Amino acid sequence: MRIDFFYISMVILLLACQPTVWEQDHDKPNIIFIMLDEWGYFESSLMGHPILETPNIDKLAVEGMLFTQFLAGANVCAPTRSVLLTGQHTGHTTVRTNGGGQALRDDDVTLAEMLKDGGYATGGFGKWGLGDVGTSGVPESQGFDVFFGYYHQVHAHTYYPRYLIKDSERIPLAGNTGDIHSGKTFSQYLIHQAGLKFIRDNKDHPFFAYIPWTPPHGHWHMPNDDPAWLKYKDVQWDAANQRGKHDAQIYAAMIEMVDRQIGEIVQLLKELDLYEDTVLFICGDNGGQAYFANDHHPHGFFAPNLNPKTGVRFRGGKRNFYEGGLRIPFIVHWSGRIGEGRISDHLGYFPDVMPTLAEIAGLPHPTTTDGLSILPTLLGESEMNSSQERHKYLYWEDENSVALRMQHWKAIRPTQESDFELYDLNTDLEELNNVVEKFPEILAEMKAFALDAHTPPRYGTVLDSTVRFKGHKAE
Repeated sequence: MRIDFFYISMVILLLACQPTVWEQDHDKPNIIFIMLDEWGYFESSLMGHPILETPNIDKLAVEGMLFTQFLAGANVCAPTRSVLLTGQHTGHTTVRTNGGGQALRDDDVTLAEMLKDGGYATGGFGKWGLGDVGTSGVPESQGFDVFFGYYHQVHAHTYYPRYLIKDSERIPLAGNTGDIHSGKTFSQYLIHQAGLKFIRDNKDHPFFAYIPWTPPHGHWHMPNDDPAWLKYKDVQWDAANQRGKHDAQIYAAMIEMVDRQIGEIVQLLKELDLYEDTVLFICGDNGGQAYFANDHHPHGFFAPNLNPKTGVRFRGGKRNFYEGGLRIPFIVHWSGRIGEGRISDHLGYFPDVMPTLAEIAGLPHPTTTDGLSILPTLLGESEMNSSQERHKYLYWEDENSVALRMQHWKAIRPTQESDFELYDLNTDLEELNNVVEKFPEILAEMKAFALDAHTPPRYGTVLDSTVRFKGHKAE
């Protein structure tokens, strides 16, 4: 009997320790995370947009997985990046405001640090926004082997700056005088080429390329000979331009320019025989804005939050926590791993990226994260031999407002002076019918979650105030 008992015990132990199918057949894939600034949920031909053409993005979505309700980390630029990089929601993450002056702390654990410790080369190319030069938040102190682009997010508002920054050193851009609308060196071209070079240089070992591009946000201007601009420069539209005569046309060209550049990244991966060994993420950073609105286009000329097929509109947009401020495009492509043409309504948000990347890379994820890995959704629960975990709640806050999701319930306090509102998104996706009086017990539960989710903010430090960013107009 003792022998039988010992045998049975050992079998149970071995089965418990048996690696999943994923762990048995797993090399570290390359990871590319592309995030476009203010790219709206419906601003792609994939989503039926009547003007914008994004064939490269569309192809990646059709060959991979499109998420319908994977939500941003925040409703503006810096906090949503802080949530993404730290894996902590806005009640816990370090950078919670959008002025550009806050920085990550020395003890923050970022995606880049996690992956670098796991053997990855780490590079960032674009808009950082989580600590200017001379602070604890600079990317080279947060796990990046190299970062090239803009550190201070206000600096990123122009595509013709006097300089860009690489590892805290200024790189002058020839022919740029400080005019935010024109110059000889277009920053996005340099940033894109630096990203391609990083991929080439690290083709022989795992790499993490974080690519938070600025387009289509900022002061809209681009080279006169860019193919996307040539397509739109003479088009006449009934659009209310914001800062210049052809703003709407440049905005459209910028979206199609980044689609072309994403295609160039894919082509490079294929040339280097890395396509099937690379996981590609493509997303927006927060909800879109109703740019170029007029009487004929009240939701904005490109209507980033208006479904062109159904006419249903996400309420609000950037800077608030209604669905229009949080719904973003989110696509994941992994050739040979993620089945083609998959659409997921899994409810997730930016904190989930950290544990997902950790699991993809075969690493333990930091205990500080508020996220849950979505790898069972991406690869399938049977492939992973594990079920997809679900959030008890999702949480957002800023200086004025608070919002939560609990399954299909959405609670939001739009301002400090207002009462909480409650919406059932299963029946009211546009958030028009406040049902707080019908379901007070639901709201009470969500308000308790909100109290539990908030912690007092802690700030990064200024290490050398003499070298910090002085302002984008003069630079």
